[in-house]
Amino acid sequence: MSKNVYVFLAEGFEETEAIGTIDLLRRAGLPTHIVAVGLEPNVTGAHGIAIHADLSIGEVYSDDVLALVLPGGLPGVTNLDASQRLHQLISEAHQAGKLLCAICAAPSIFGKTGLLQGHEAIAYPGFEQHLHGATISTAPVAKSGHFITAKSAAYTFDFALEIIATLAGKEKANEVAAGILHTR
Repeated sequence: MSKNVYVFLAEGFEETEAIGTIDLLRRAGLPTHIVAVGLEPNVTGAHGIAIHADLSIGEVYSDDVLALVLPGGLPGVTNLDASQRLHQLISEAHQAGKLLCAICAAPSIFGKTGLLQGHEAIAYPGFEQHLHGATISTAPVAKSGHFITAKSAAYTFDFALEIIATLAGKEKANEVAAGILHTR
């Protein structure tokens, strides 16, 4: 059974964070799938860009998870947080020690449920209050245990490259970074 990276999109997601992350993960050769959290396969971002998802959330199974990725954006994060199925997948992935990644406001989903207890994490300014039990990082991207969190859309590439380094190694992350002329 193959293991996959699932990027979850809900209406109102932050396009830069979602598309930039998906693009770099795929450049790294990681099996990355776009998952619609709602009923429709077309999901519209906070700035009107519509994405056609590869899968619906009902087609994601915990045994197949390599990593779960949550982009930020509002009301995207609110809509992600409302999904009981997503919370179930996050809980199962957390229990199995699988990689859990979130950027911008999305780390609050992990924090509100207490999953970040004892970990270092970062979120969009004003959302740190939802990172219950976490040490707030001063870095724009924080890796702690099996969590990767990032501050905002400005750090999308750094976020994606940290995911790549964790799943495919630093050499692969450096290769992808060099391909887009990103300095790390």
